[in-house]
Amino acid sequence: MMKFALLLMSALCLQAQLPVPLATAANFAVLAGSTVTNTGASVVSGNLGLSPGTSVTGFPPGTVTNGTQHVADAVAAQAESDVTTAYGNASTRPCPGPPMPGDIGGTVITPGVYCNSTSVGITGTVTLSGNASSVFIFQIGSTLTTAAGNSVVLLSGGVLPSNVFWQVGSSATLGTNTTFNGTIMAQDSITVNTGAALYGRALARTGAVTLADNAVEDPSETPGGGPGTPAPPSLILVMLALVLTAAYVKRERLVRPFSRS
Repeated sequence: MMKFALLLMSALCLQAQLPVPLATAANFAVLAGSTVTNTGASVVSGNLGLSPGTSVTGFPPGTVTNGTQHVADAVAAQAESDVTTAYGNASTRPCPGPPMPGDIGGTVITPGVYCNSTSVGITGTVTLSGNASSVFIFQIGSTLTTAAGNSVVLLSGGVLPSNVFWQVGSSATLGTNTTFNGTIMAQDSITVNTGAALYGRALARTGAVTLADNAVEDPSETPGGGPGTPAPPSLILVMLALVLTAAYVKRERLVRPFSRS
């Protein structure tokens, strides 16, 4: 009976995560609290917002496509409020452990919640493997930093950038020529160095977003994007567990009269 109970618990625990609800912040590719600064010909695909700060510099030569600049207006203020709520949602998701290593480059990661109470780096390629319904949530206590020149967050099996979330306790820095996927929600600032490409969102709660000749694309602008749903394999496991439970109970009822004799 104990073995069967463990099987049932394992199946039920394999439910997929739901995406972090971003509310109106989902409409922004770049959102900051203090300033937005750009150098070079950065292209932001999606809205660019700032609140309560008022200084957006470097546009032009930077451009905003498929969106609008919202500077110290009600739209940006609401989006910042929604980032705070989303940040809290991501940071309080149960993390089963063990903690992530200090550098996750060279690893293949499956859907779920991952945490490290200090800092996380990415040197080389980290592969997020799943499907279009898979959700990944990374809880990082301090800084997130990618190495210059060769860092990639690679999505495999149909994983969507809109279902990848990086909750960062202080600041995030993407090194030069990094290719990064997912929504970054940083307590302080986000720096995207020269030539880095972000397929996701740079959402800074209190600090600045700094760009330098980058491409930043809101995943809601990508065909096929959108919120994830529980993965079918998880549901199959749950149904299997329920069927096995029924079979076990029926067997017990049949065997019990004979065991008493």
